[in-house]
Amino acid sequence: MHESDFVRRIQSLGDRSDEKNVLELDYFLIAILLSLCSVGILIIYSATGQDTFFVKRQLLFIAFGFTLMCIMANLSPRVWDRWALFLYAIGIVSLGMVLAFGVEANGAKRWLNLGFTRLQPSELMKVAVPLMISSYISKSSVPPTFKTILVSIMLILLPVLLVINQPDLGTALLIFISGLIVLFLSGIGRSYIISGFILALAAIPSLWLFVMRDYQKQRVLTMFNPEQDKLGAGWNIIQSTTAIGSGGWYGKGWMNGTQSQLNFLPESHTDFIIAVLAEEFGLVGVMVLNCLYLILVGRCISISMNSESMFGRLLAASIGLTLFVFVLVNLAMVSGVLPVVGAPLPFISYGGTAIVTLFGGFGILMCISNESKTNRSSN
Repeated sequence: MHESDFVRRIQSLGDRSDEKNVLELDYFLIAILLSLCSVGILIIYSATGQDTFFVKRQLLFIAFGFTLMCIMANLSPRVWDRWALFLYAIGIVSLGMVLAFGVEANGAKRWLNLGFTRLQPSELMKVAVPLMISSYISKSSVPPTFKTILVSIMLILLPVLLVINQPDLGTALLIFISGLIVLFLSGIGRSYIISGFILALAAIPSLWLFVMRDYQKQRVLTMFNPEQDKLGAGWNIIQSTTAIGSGGWYGKGWMNGTQSQLNFLPESHTDFIIAVLAEEFGLVGVMVLNCLYLILVGRCISISMNSESMFGRLLAASIGLTLFVFVLVNLAMVSGVLPVVGAPLPFISYGGTAIVTLFGGFGILMCISNESKTNRSSN
């Protein structure tokens, strides 16, 4: 080997080593995520009556979630493919621990007390379930066979049933939808989709009679006529729609909303936070927020289309579409189109487990994006 060839090889090795030491992140994606978090901080500060306690805790959750995202982004997607079953199993065990030892609040057990904070395992399953189904289907034939579909549905239903028993029907439905999205993206046949739709319609009476509790049935009935119980079940919807309508086009200004500042609006910093934003920033503010979400979903779809592995394509697209569904459900719930369920607005609502889980999901998304960039550059 000539001396010049040896020097070139040493230099190329050094270049590759330097590349591995550089933090690989999708800075466009980060800009959108931090923009959403910034909006969330502003609205949480206003909705809580300028209470810095909630703001400081949310900033702490954001910092932890962002750090976790950066670490996860620099791992290989193959790592998450191998860990999918383990993470899913940890989630199932955690849900079982919630039913046995969970912290009860407002008649529901949804949290584990860790001493320094509370963990809500059902939020973790919103990422663990799509991760598990994507991993399982990618190792099978595509489009999936009947056996693969059946096993996937069983993997989805196990955490769903555990969450329903907390009880938390809203989160259970969101977990169910997140798993179904992966199945839909895997290219299942039209006959399976039609059959599933018919079975879902047939299951509604059983769901109403044997699964849903009295307060959950009341929420459904209230959706059709909130005025029948203005001071009870209809209070949340009446106050949220009043806040949204009073905001008009441009809103009343930051911290000038009457419904939230006078404490008429319940759960104003969590599930109903979009009503605060609508009252203070108007329809224009809501449209800007929705544009940020659409850009984020579009970026997820773009990463999915550029991925060279089935696992990456399924998981990236499911993260984007699941986020879209979560936002849609929250908006529909707050505006009275859907019954009131426990559905926080992603990256905006106050909540530690939810926002850390979201950042974790986008960390996996970034590592899929990084692998695609690496493959293109090597070719």
